[in-house]
Amino acid sequence: MALPVPPPVVVLTGVAGSGKSTVGARLATRLDWDWADGDAFHSAANLAKMAARKPLDDADRRPWLAEIARWIDKEAADDRPAVIACSALKRAYRDYLRAGRPQVRMVYLVVDLKTLHQRMTDRRGHMFHADMLGSQLAVLEPPTPQEGVLLIRSAGTPDQTVDQIIAWERLGSYLPAGGDHRRQ
Repeated sequence: MALPVPPPVVVLTGVAGSGKSTVGARLATRLDWDWADGDAFHSAANLAKMAARKPLDDADRRPWLAEIARWIDKEAADDRPAVIACSALKRAYRDYLRAGRPQVRMVYLVVDLKTLHQRMTDRRGHMFHADMLGSQLAVLEPPTPQEGVLLIRSAGTPDQTVDQIIAWERLGSYLPAGGDHRRQ
C-alpha cells in the first residue's frame, strides 16, 4: 500500500531577477498556502560572499539547499501546502530537493536576458547585484522535459504567471473546484 503524498510544495526556480519571489508570494497569497523565500535560508557567510559580489559555488549552496529541504519536510510533516522560491540552477539541486519528496512541484521561470538585466539594475537593497547575473547564467542547467518541470516564459504580469501555475495539471488535483484555491 502506497503512503499518502503530502500536500504540494511548489518550488519556483530560475536565475536572479526571474520573478521567483514576486510570483511566489502572489501564488501563496492567492492559494492561502505557506510561503518562504529561499534567500532567507542563506547563511551569513553566503550573504557576505554575495555582498562582496562573489558568486556562490556548490559547496556554498549545499547547506542552503539542505535548509530548504528541511523546510519542505516540515511543511509535509505539518500537512501544509506551500510555495518557496529557490534558484535551483542545476539539475542536481532540483533532484536533491525532489528526492523522497513526491509532493514537490517545480516551476522554472524563463525570462529573456534583457528583461533580467533590467530587473536586476532596477531593484534596490537586494543582496544579489546585477553584475553577478552572469555567474548564475554560467552554471544554469535549464530543466529538461524528462524532469517534469513546468516552464513558464515570462511575458505577462506576475498575476498572469500565477494563473498559469494554478492551471497546471500536476497542481490541479490538490486545488478545490469552483475557483476558490485556498486551503479548505
